Amino acid sequence: MIPKLTAHSRTAGPSPAGFDRRLIPPMVLGSVLNPVNSSMIAVALVPIGVAFGAPPSETVWLVSALYLATAVGQPVIGRLVDMYGPRRLYLAGTALVGVAGLLGALAPSLGVLIAARVLLGFGTSAAYPAAMRLTRGEAERTGQDSPAGVLTALAVANQTVAVVGPALGGLLIGLAGWRAVFTVNVPLSAACLVLGVLRLPRSETRRRGLDVPGMALFAVLLVALMLFLTQPRADRWYLPVLSAAAATGFALRELRVPDPFVDLRVLGGNGPLLATYLRQLLGYTTAYAFMYGYTQWLEQGRGLGPSTAGLALLPLSAAALTASALTGRREAVRAKLITGSVLQLAGCAVLLLVGDRSPLWLLLGVGVLLGVPQGVIGLATQTALYRQADPERIASAAGLLRTFMYLGALGASAATAAFYPHRADTAGLHTLALFMLAGSALLLATTLPDRSLRRPTTRDTRKA
Repeated sequence: MIPKLTAHSRTAGPSPAGFDRRLIPPMVLGSVLNPVNSSMIAVALVPIGVAFGAPPSETVWLVSALYLATAVGQPVIGRLVDMYGPRRLYLAGTALVGVAGLLGALAPSLGVLIAARVLLGFGTSAAYPAAMRLTRGEAERTGQDSPAGVLTALAVANQTVAVVGPALGGLLIGLAGWRAVFTVNVPLSAACLVLGVLRLPRSETRRRGLDVPGMALFAVLLVALMLFLTQPRADRWYLPVLSAAAATGFALRELRVPDPFVDLRVLGGNGPLLATYLRQLLGYTTAYAFMYGYTQWLEQGRGLGPSTAGLALLPLSAAALTASALTGRREAVRAKLITGSVLQLAGCAVLLLVGDRSPLWLLLGVGVLLGVPQGVIGLATQTALYRQADPERIASAAGLLRTFMYLGALGASAATAAFYPHRADTAGLHTLALFMLAGSALLLATTLPDRSLRRPTTRDTRKA
């Protein structure tokens, strides 16, 4: 039985006519905690390395630690949201963000700082699954299942924060040093806690057994896989072997227990949802490969300074935000996926024409071409998941969607490292473009024949 959100359980009576808009501020603020911490750290790595005398090979763990913790934490905490309700997990998660902020602000060593980033990863993993659960609960309460505006607000807020994060981090470092990028989490956490206490509904829950062994096996298979993807070398052969062994144990476990962490029987029978996870992986692999690879090439291959390279990516961000804002009110999942994959193909093809002396207008145009897909593909997969997932497991399904996004990011990072063995030159960029072109073609190939995307309907597996 899923947590029921009823009018009687709210701290104040919302209008029964439509979505309770008082829920939007805590949902949006909580969901941006992850992207703001993911993006601010980019400008803090160098001063942190100087402060602790650590090389880039060590400070990079400040990025990887958050990705690893979030990739594991999103579906795990999402399952807890499904079982115990969004309010409890939202408050616990955002409180943990404040603790992590304090730990980072006072960290005496790089190791403690990495531990703070792990805590941030887990703490920021609660809000997005909670927001999806709340959206589903409001649809059930009002009988009006039209969440496009709410889902768009979440997507646009996350994209906006990811864009302004580096600038915000730079401002904070300029004012108070690199520790400020951790300290800022304390007031953000406090704001989330106040909004959560005042506005989030209490949930009626039925406690069930928690599949701790299943969660542990899932964590092992995912962490081992992601660690291998960060540095895919022959001498790290044991990591994919460990991941495969954990995956086997996980499958055997989940198929046998009555209330599994991930219901593989239901998931295996839900082809459209599995396809959505695949599209999320493909779409974000290309998006992150461009973000990582193109930025490095602008600096090393094209010879632009870091600030100029950052400005050259502004059309990418502007195009993504504009596309999300203009198309968000209409679901149009299939149209968005086709448009996004076609534009990705076009952008990758143009990358093959880019060279050391390419004019600035061409460099900016590539950003626009590949910015629009970032705005529509993520929004389309989020909407598709909302329609395709089992309502009883919407939060854990949403968390798993984020996991596939981070797998795409790590895959893109590994590809960038492989195609730029020494420096980000034009030959390496063209090889990376071919890799991105193949992924975009697969995205289009999985979308065109899928008729279920024309009018996706909400999946309801509950018994009457």
